[in-house]
Amino acid sequence: MAVLDGPVTGLNGSIAGQPGTLLAERYRLGTLIGRGATASVYRARDERLGRDVALKLFTPLLGGPDGIARHETEMRLLATFNHPSLVTLLDAGTDLRDPDHPRTFLTMELIHGPDLHARLQEGPLDPKQVAHIGADLASALEYVHGRGIIHRDIKPANVLLAGTATGPRVRPKLTDFGIARIIESTRLTATGMTVGTAAYLSPEQATGSALGPESDIYSLGLLLLECLTGTLEYPGTSVESAVARLHRPPRVPAAFGPRWIELLSAMTSIQPSGRPTSRDVEAALRAASESGTPSAIPGAAHGPTQALPRVPDRPPRTAKPAVDILDSTATKAGAIEPGGTAVVPPARIPKRRRPIWLSAVLAAGAVLLTTVLVIIGVSALGQSAPAAPSPDPSVPGLLGQHLEQLRKSVTP
Repeated sequence: MAVLDGPVTGLNGSIAGQPGTLLAERYRLGTLIGRGATASVYRARDERLGRDVALKLFTPLLGGPDGIARHETEMRLLATFNHPSLVTLLDAGTDLRDPDHPRTFLTMELIHGPDLHARLQEGPLDPKQVAHIGADLASALEYVHGRGIIHRDIKPANVLLAGTATGPRVRPKLTDFGIARIIESTRLTATGMTVGTAAYLSPEQATGSALGPESDIYSLGLLLLECLTGTLEYPGTSVESAVARLHRPPRVPAAFGPRWIELLSAMTSIQPSGRPTSRDVEAALRAASESGTPSAIPGAAHGPTQALPRVPDRPPRTAKPAVDILDSTATKAGAIEPGGTAVVPPARIPKRRRPIWLSAVLAAGAVLLTTVLVIIGVSALGQSAPAAPSPDPSVPGLLGQHLEQLRKSVTP
């Protein structure tokens, strides 16, 4: 969520989150912490229990029935969760100050610390710290995946860092299940709509395919890679970022060592079946939180990158090509370079064909020349000359003229 200053205006022009406002006769709004597409988050005071909380106030009627369904789904999901690396839900209700625009809200534990996105603005993290954060997040995903939930929006801005942001003991808290969905359930969003943040989408999300827990593993892999390098792997516009991952796998720097390469390459495998489970990821990262080197993952792919699906060497031909193709072992048709660029073999310029009449003249001339040479050879040996051959048949047109010139040139 983007951090903003000042109150937020509601759809009807009224002040939706004026500091000092009392919601549900219990929660006194304070400063705005951040705002997303569907809700604003405030620091608030629970006057009944005398404690500070985070209050998430949803935009009224955003998205129509689908938007309301997402709000209710998030409330039900968070109310059942109990894990140290998930933000705890404390209460839920509806703001009825404007009866024409009711606004649902959630009250959650207030996390004292920045989110991971803000922390990464300062630079990359130490590998041990990355392993510690990753292991806790993998544990949280194991918990929610076991309850049939896919988060679908794993990104640094949705990871809050409890306590201090320095040292390996920071506790990450995964938040914002507003776009989570029940596995195999009816979509809450419009058919074909891709929901999530473009830079962290899995290939399944980018292509609109069916999602499973493996989608969260892919996004977590991109998050961990960004923590190590301090840079976004797939920057650019939403379309550029979403499409880029379909053309090349993430680049894991060799400097991090073979185990990090193996782990992150497996987590970001293009094929969901090639990715490890959240439990396997947690086990590998727990070891790295002490040594800085992840343990091996059963069945993980080796190497710094995942290969894209191989395309056929040559497409089936339906007609003879117009030009000849130079066959080279260095550049064959259909070869793919590591960057995903098709290598097109150089085309050879076709040889110029002879005219049909010239070919006929040359063939006839060769026969006539052979006959004359045989006659001369026999005469030189003193043998009697054979009977004169019958006159050649007359050939009309330009071909006949060329034959007559050739005959005169070889006649003694």
